Amino acid sequence: MTDISRDRPEGLSAYIAVTAAYWAFMLTDGALRMLVLLHFHTLGFSPVQLAYLFVLYEVAGMVTNLTAGWIAARFGLTATLYAGLAIQVVALLALAQLDAGWTIAASVAFVMGVQGLSGVAKDLAKMSSKSAVKLLAPKGDGGLFRWVAVLTGSKNAVKGLGFLLGAALLATAGFDGAVLGMAGVLALILIAVMVFMPAGLPKGRKGAKFSEVWSKSRNVNWLSAARVFLFGARDVWFVVGIPIYFYAVLSDGTEDGNRAAFFMIGTFMAIWIILYGAVQASAPRILRAATRPEPELISAARSWAWALFLVPAALTVAIALSDGPQLWLTVTLVAGLLVFGAIFAVNSSLHSYLILAFSKSERVTMDVGFYYMANAGGRLLGTVLSGLTYQIGGLSLVMGTAAIMVALAALTSGRLDPQSDGAMA
Repeated sequence: MTDISRDRPEGLSAYIAVTAAYWAFMLTDGALRMLVLLHFHTLGFSPVQLAYLFVLYEVAGMVTNLTAGWIAARFGLTATLYAGLAIQVVALLALAQLDAGWTIAASVAFVMGVQGLSGVAKDLAKMSSKSAVKLLAPKGDGGLFRWVAVLTGSKNAVKGLGFLLGAALLATAGFDGAVLGMAGVLALILIAVMVFMPAGLPKGRKGAKFSEVWSKSRNVNWLSAARVFLFGARDVWFVVGIPIYFYAVLSDGTEDGNRAAFFMIGTFMAIWIILYGAVQASAPRILRAATRPEPELISAARSWAWALFLVPAALTVAIALSDGPQLWLTVTLVAGLLVFGAIFAVNSSLHSYLILAFSKSERVTMDVGFYYMANAGGRLLGTVLSGLTYQIGGLSLVMGTAAIMVALAALTSGRLDPQSDGAMA
């Protein structure tokens, strides 16, 4: 248990320090994703090859989340948070060593490896930050949901700015200049966080066993399954399909046209993530979490997932009715995906609250790590299917696959038991 009282100023200071570290990380994470995607697309990589670049990132996330809960329980939350930031600095420095003279196969292998390292960093930072909130949030009056929503929502707004930053840096500073600059800034932020982080977060316990990472909670397991399909449904269009489709529509093949396309795609992705983050931060108010009984919030996970299903289903029909890229279709896609982002944000924020609510304080890092392993598994599934479905069937198959995965998320969310003993820890 934490040494910092939930109701003391030190608890708020620790929360601010954790949030600042997480913001810094996610800004570089969003920028790096956009840099890699757009840079290698201009080098002639196919949609499937682009998806390969992110596969090890997600695989590493699954492995990291499975083990990170035990590592944090054994060595402490601040150790895993600092490790995540430091590893991201190393990954950025390594990516700057990419040689334009390498073959495509060598480039893919190298970037996959570096992205894998970045995946380890991201999930160490995420697990540490989310677990800390469970221990620091004030009790009562929806305090846990509010603090989770602020952390998660603000993080996604910052990541959205990262998408825009990545596109802007690629167009102005070039690939190497962008990654080296981000590495330097993140290293300075890591030093500042280490200096100003207040003492008091759990230091770890020597008796923590690795076997404890496997959850025995029915609700934790079903929520983790729903998370797989929810994030798979997002990444199946988000990672490769939509950015490459928009690039094909917006770019005229000239250098200036490519730059303009970079900025427009980066701007859309940034707006999408920022909207997503803003709605996440507002989710407790949207769901009336402070006044609704907890079993109602558990049941809401299914109904919000079915509401989300309607969006990719409608977009799939719109794409099928169009005769290739058209202005009305592009406008429909932009509007539809923004609506998807808003409803998805409520689903995601509700999940993020429920996993902490279901977890007991003494094993919060274990349950959060297990849950985010499922989250990474969903991103991995969506990433692979994003390149594959776009190459096989174009945008209609991409969005149809997203609709199927949201339906599966709704079905698994329906297995959560509001009346289960210990449903809320």
